[in-house]
Amino acid sequence: MAPRGLWKGYLKLSLVTCPVALAPATSGAERIRFHTLNRVTGNRVEGIYVDSETGETVGSDDQARGYEREAGRHIILEDDELDAVALDSNRTIDIATFVPADTVEWIWYDTPHFLIPDDPVGEEAFAVIREAMRAAGKVGLSRVVLHRRERPVMLEPRGRGIVLWTLHYADELRRPEGYFEDIEEKADRDLVGLVGKLIDTRTQDWDAALVRDPLQANLKQLIAAKKKKKRPAKRRAARVEEDDAPTNVVNIMDALKKSLAAERGGASGRRR
Repeated sequence: MAPRGLWKGYLKLSLVTCPVALAPATSGAERIRFHTLNRVTGNRVEGIYVDSETGETVGSDDQARGYEREAGRHIILEDDELDAVALDSNRTIDIATFVPADTVEWIWYDTPHFLIPDDPVGEEAFAVIREAMRAAGKVGLSRVVLHRRERPVMLEPRGRGIVLWTLHYADELRRPEGYFEDIEEKADRDLVGLVGKLIDTRTQDWDAALVRDPLQANLKQLIAAKKKKKRPAKRRAARVEEDDAPTNVVNIMDALKKSLAAERGGASGRRR
């Protein structure tokens, strides 16, 4: 059974509408989290808001959101005023535009979500929209309110479902051109060939284990040891000896040849 969606609404294309559910494709639920405690009592510490001038505590009913129009002066915006300028409907993903799938650059992508039908009756309409996009090589663009914020989104067919990516706004992006312009454009073909061989020796099939967070495993061991009231073994970061510290490489060809010899020797040793 598919996990229950966290957001429910409608997918709409012209007069075709179907109920859908949306769930994040990523999660931090398995990550170890810490609370801030009073070291003396062991009790959790609570955060409070205080007035920056008077130092008095400000209750939730007296807290407001404000825009600073000039130093020290703000325009207060009420919740109903913010709601009034949001989308007319925050429960409908109305596909307004389609673009070729390969024209949306990676830099626009923000957070992925799984979009699935939320009613058996609407599955056919969902499948028709999905397959039409796939056949055309297009992705759909829309807008939706998530977490009280209007976000541009992209809908991409993926297997039997659709992946909905929230996209960055244009004013959030830094384009790479200003960073890459002064970098050397051409490279020596022989050196490129040697690096290609080095890449081959380190190439393997993709596996989720390649991007596991080692810190989480270390934290679990630390917590387990603390539960048993044992002092955990210290882990020291690998230090590079001064004699082995990298310096300016004068002869890249020699360095690459040594790297390849070391990689091949290691690979043969692993195969035994």
